[in-house]
Amino acid sequence: MSEHTGPQSAYGRALLPLAAPEPALRADAQRNRRRILDAAAQLLATGGVAWLTMDELARRAQVGKGTLYRNFTDKAGIASALLDDRVRDMHARMLQGPPPLGPGAPGVVRLSAFAEAYIRHISANLDLVLLTEESSPRGRFDRAGYPFWRRHVEILVEEDRADVRAEEARLRAEAVMSVLSAAQLEQWLRVEHHDLDELIPRVQAIVIGIAAS
Repeated sequence: MSEHTGPQSAYGRALLPLAAPEPALRADAQRNRRRILDAAAQLLATGGVAWLTMDELARRAQVGKGTLYRNFTDKAGIASALLDDRVRDMHARMLQGPPPLGPGAPGVVRLSAFAEAYIRHISANLDLVLLTEESSPRGRFDRAGYPFWRRHVEILVEEDRADVRAEEARLRAEAVMSVLSAAQLEQWLRVEHHDLDELIPRVQAIVIGIAAS
């Protein structure tokens, strides 16, 4: 997945990188791609990532292996495309939707809303996110969408703390994103068995503490 420059933030700061829209394809190729992604989503809903094999996906989507591999070379690529589908609406709400997730609220309030929305997005797609991150040497840092999340948090930190230098705002944004990482959420939710609705306000407080300290 490539990136392009998205709309400017509500605060007039640097432009944010956005997840690219689906590639322009011929109508038949677009239909095949959509069938593959719909079949992948069905397999995940039925049996999780373990059911998402290339053989089963080709069978379920009713496409040939050549068609499948022309669109996606491996499971991680399919997972990445599914995540792109599921995150576009959140991107739009962050940039152009109503506050507090969208523009119009103070930076600290928007940051708290972002933390909740991001946690819910990651937890709802945890296996997909882990699959994409585990497939690359640098984990989440290799994900094409990561700069968008980090820059959004960086802008909100700068808005809330005008005295913070740009380098410091970036460090705090990186720290926030580490707290919200898929591996950390997996630890809290699946290993330590925290309840999601109880965990969210606690993590929001940690995020605000990092941004405001």
